[in-house]
Amino acid sequence: MSNETKRSQTFAIGGESIVNRMGYGAMRLTGQPGNFGPYAQWEEGKALLKRAVELGVQFFDSAYAYGPEWADKLIADALHPYPEDVFITTKGGVDKPAPGRIVVDGSPKTLRMQVETALKNLKTDCIDLFQLHRIDPEVPLEDSIGALETARKEGKIRFIGLSNVNREELDQALSVTSIVSVQNRFNQAEHEDDVMVDYTNEKGIAYLPWGPLGAQPMEHGAPLPARETLAWLLGRASNIIVIPGTTSISHLEENVSASDIV
Repeated sequence: MSNETKRSQTFAIGGESIVNRMGYGAMRLTGQPGNFGPYAQWEEGKALLKRAVELGVQFFDSAYAYGPEWADKLIADALHPYPEDVFITTKGGVDKPAPGRIVVDGSPKTLRMQVETALKNLKTDCIDLFQLHRIDPEVPLEDSIGALETARKEGKIRFIGLSNVNREELDQALSVTSIVSVQNRFNQAEHEDDVMVDYTNEKGIAYLPWGPLGAQPMEHGAPLPARETLAWLLGRASNIIVIPGTTSISHLEENVSASDIV
């Protein structure tokens, strides 16, 4: 494998932390329905996360709202003490007090609390990447980002990211501090965010498409296999880190194999 090929399979988050571009999204490792409560097959979940690491997955995406808190706890139970090259990201600013009920709260007080909770649940003294899950329309974005920047200066967060944002909101956050990631909905069938993919790529910001398999595109009347869909995303832009979620080790292995057909 050439050096150029190796570089295409990795991305340097914040220009510093090099990770494989095939990641894992932990939202489904929670109770069902509604991603609420602890994952019922806890030991199987741990085995899946350990297998992901064996397969070379380094980037693990979670959130306070996943469970809430339970996905973070499962990641820590499975992977702590973390291998040196494992990169853990979580999100805050959203709570899920009941299945199907989402509460957006980007107040500095709540974000500080959720940072502290994530530190405890992930069993770490510094979170690799903490993303604002959604912008709170009742709180100035500068205040929400300012709270995360304070946590970063205190050494509790290494990098700050955003989720569910447009270009104007990204620029607004960039006026406060460095932003290393954007996590928006994007897949081969739903690519309204094309401009954002290119804009983040120009700025060296990681783009994390959620719902990467989404409404899978059709070919000759049948959905494209997951690995081909993920391979398309990896080929779409060099800053894309895909984070498909699954509770099946065989599906995990199939997803990871998408890197071989970029």
